[in-house]
Amino acid sequence: MKGRLMFSPLLQSIVEREGYRVVTDDDLSAAAEPVLFTMLFVAGDAERIAESNDVAVVVPELDKAFEGAVTVLVADRDSERDIQRRYRFNAFPALIFLRHGEYLGCIQRVQDWTDYLRAIPDILAREPSNPPPFKFPDGCGAPQPNLQH
Repeated sequence: MKGRLMFSPLLQSIVEREGYRVVTDDDLSAAAEPVLFTMLFVAGDAERIAESNDVAVVVPELDKAFEGAVTVLVADRDSERDIQRRYRFNAFPALIFLRHGEYLGCIQRVQDWTDYLRAIPDILAREPSNPPPFKFPDGCGAPQPNLQH
């Protein structure tokens, strides 16, 4: 499967053990619309982002904590940038929450367990909306000085 981005061995084993469906940007809507709540895990490159495997380990625990009320999907590595553009988050890993395929919210990077347990019910209680605009880091997007003399 040369040319395809691969999951870390840890995430691959979690996907197989838990039976999580891996989705592309193209089939995400078809997978998410029929279910009430979706938690889409967008891992990012575990070789560059240490938090990727940390969140991968947390996902099945969150699945158990919410007693199956949230359907877990995992974004195909080759679709991560398209999904990032679609939901406008700026940090990997990310958990995207949907209600019948409509955007509710996002949690980026690894969080404390209690923060997940507090934030997720708040996100699931929201009305669907458009994802927020991209947020640029401080200093990015600032007007550039005119360097012409």
